[in-house]
Amino acid sequence: MSDVDTLTPVLTKDWGTDRSWTLPVYESRGGYASLKKALTMAQDDIIAAVKDSGLRGRGGAGFPTGMKWSFIPQDNPKPKYLVVNADESEPGTCKDTPLMMASPHVLVEGVIISSFAIRANTAFIYIRGEILHVIRRVQAAVAEAYAAGHLGTNIHGSGYDLDIVVHAGAGAYICGEETALLEGLEGRRGQPRLRPPFPAVAGLYASPTVINNVESIASVPSIIEHGAEWFASMGTEKSKGYGIFSLSGHVTRPGQYEAPLGITLRELIGLSGGMREGHQLKFWTPGGSSTPLLTDEHLDLPLDFEGMAGAGTMLGTRAIQLFDETTCVVRAVLRWTEFYKHESCGKCTPCREGTWWLVQTLAAIERGEGSEADLDLLLDQCENILGRSFCALGDGATSPISSSIQYFRDEYVAHLTHGGCPLDPAASTVWGSSLTRSGA
Repeated sequence: MSDVDTLTPVLTKDWGTDRSWTLPVYESRGGYASLKKALTMAQDDIIAAVKDSGLRGRGGAGFPTGMKWSFIPQDNPKPKYLVVNADESEPGTCKDTPLMMASPHVLVEGVIISSFAIRANTAFIYIRGEILHVIRRVQAAVAEAYAAGHLGTNIHGSGYDLDIVVHAGAGAYICGEETALLEGLEGRRGQPRLRPPFPAVAGLYASPTVINNVESIASVPSIIEHGAEWFASMGTEKSKGYGIFSLSGHVTRPGQYEAPLGITLRELIGLSGGMREGHQLKFWTPGGSSTPLLTDEHLDLPLDFEGMAGAGTMLGTRAIQLFDETTCVVRAVLRWTEFYKHESCGKCTPCREGTWWLVQTLAAIERGEGSEADLDLLLDQCENILGRSFCALGDGATSPISSSIQYFRDEYVAHLTHGGCPLDPAASTVWGSSLTRSGA
């Protein structure tokens, strides 16, 4: 199969076009035609089309997007809100940022169509505060859309009004969790809310709210343009459509590869020119550092929600970080765990205290201190956090630890045996032939 057949450039098709982020270029490529079509449709028909397409949330959890929209109680007299989660913070995740930089108008158009479908008159795009260049670009696109009549009052004579607010977050990883994001939007400290009530019933300002990822909303215009069957014709039986796969790490050509769900990592590595010359894959993350890592024995699994779940991990955000044999898995996992400890909001004890202890135990093992019994202690700490923290951050912090011990227990033991990482600074590789991956 050729690269052209394998890749499905939809969201990424204009990334190489000169000044692709501007309104004139976007409209010259068919932009906002889907909006004009959607405004002639019944709102429930738009929701039905998104349902029938099989689009599932592209932010990690994979919840059906159309079903989420249908949860909004239309008999509730309070305002309805659409909130776009652009707080991309997961280590390794880097798909929404280039999408908003190269094609901000596809997101804006998706926001307008989605807001119209759920009968919202105000929408918010919550962008991570550190990526100031992205914030400015999306703000400029929103301003262009207002000037062209795509936003504001009586959009294209339809009688529909919509305002979009671009909100800059304050740089907290926890605000990627949807209820913590709502707290941040309302001006409070970013900490997860107790559920129920769920955002669909009482979200932003205690009103019915839909919260979707950037890529989920940006996929809506193509569904309206080409139809639900077109979208559903790609992907697998239960994981429909296309998605952006972010390859980073030890590959020849890191970057964004838009392909149908169900593609294998072997195919993606082939598209990216293979692992860097002279090296081989050791371990990888399918959806960022909070998903259990996999190894080279999983190269041919379908990258869809069901395939990854069957392997004991998650598709997540499709942030595929690839590491070759020169990488110490213990050190990599320690760095990720330090991140989660730093980003814990502190609201619940299992996460606040547990991530601190995970770092202490892992750091000692990485230095070669302790005994093999400390690996069981580490797994026990993970078990005490998993399923007991207030939100998924605690669970995500345990994933790389428990999965790495499952596949690379020998490597952890080697640190304890050698009194530290058995690395010769002059050597080109960390692990010699004497160390092999533990059995799963």
